Amino acid sequence: MILADKIVKLRKQLAWSQEELAEKMDVSRQSVSKWESANSIPDLKKIILLADIFDVSTDFLLKDECETFTVKAESKASNIAQISMEEALKYVEQKIAVSHLITKGVMLCLCSVIPLFFFLAMVETDKLGLTGDMAAGLGVLSIILMVSIGVSFFIKTNQYETDTAAIDNAAFELSYGVHSAFQEKLQKFRPRYNSRLSVAIFLFIFSFVPLMFAGLFFQGPGITLIMLIVLILLVATGIYLLSSVSAQFEAYNTILTDNSDKEKSIRAKRTEKFAAFYWPLLTAIYLGWSLWTMNWDVTWILWPVGGVLFAALVGLMELMDKEE
Repeated sequence: MILADKIVKLRKQLAWSQEELAEKMDVSRQSVSKWESANSIPDLKKIILLADIFDVSTDFLLKDECETFTVKAESKASNIAQISMEEALKYVEQKIAVSHLITKGVMLCLCSVIPLFFFLAMVETDKLGLTGDMAAGLGVLSIILMVSIGVSFFIKTNQYETDTAAIDNAAFELSYGVHSAFQEKLQKFRPRYNSRLSVAIFLFIFSFVPLMFAGLFFQGPGITLIMLIVLILLVATGIYLLSSVSAQFEAYNTILTDNSDKEKSIRAKRTEKFAAFYWPLLTAIYLGWSLWTMNWDVTWILWPVGGVLFAALVGLMELMDKEE
């Protein structure tokens, strides 16, 4: 295989266009086209740069008899799986698909109480001609229906567990060029992730403001229930904005995580699982306490206390790990 064919093969394996390779090489697209058509040959500096970019040896590029990649560094363990570019891209797609299913389920479960609050608010304002029993019955029926559909989305995530297990649960090594390609993808994706994260955090924090002001300046359970609906919608919007980009960001970092960092990755995932249990529980306590007492101007104190407690519990988990 001649040099031109090797450049074409390596470029296509990384799913790069000629323009993208030219940009990395700091040359024109026409130069890359000439290399690939064997109309010209890159100089020695460009050969070395191509070897670094594609993560192959210069011997592989220069010797026509070399038909397979020359390994720069031998694997530490022969049983470690090699992850190709196609497998890595498929892993990211599946992680995003799982995130979409989970997001749908979470939003349905979170918003399942909105019809109940709406019907109860209509009863308080004497609109729609509903009685308290009718409103409660319709609200409970909507909760059961929406939670059932949400659970079905959670169950559907099982179809992706087998395909993602090779990267999530086992040691692996990336094939040539995959690491550098994903580093570049992560670098380009980071601004989008940061902007989505900022907007989502703002919505989470701001979501309690309408409810707090309603408790301070307005009287009556009707307006409180409406503001509670606004709170849930703001939180649901924040979850929707954050979920897909978080899944993609985590997938990129999982692929780029070296085997030496597996322990750190496991601790991070354990903290995320704890957070997924802790914050919904805290929200349930907050809503139950607030609806029971109707003192929304007082119950907000649960959030700063809960935040400090969460940090303390995570620190305690890390301390126990070090002791073990």
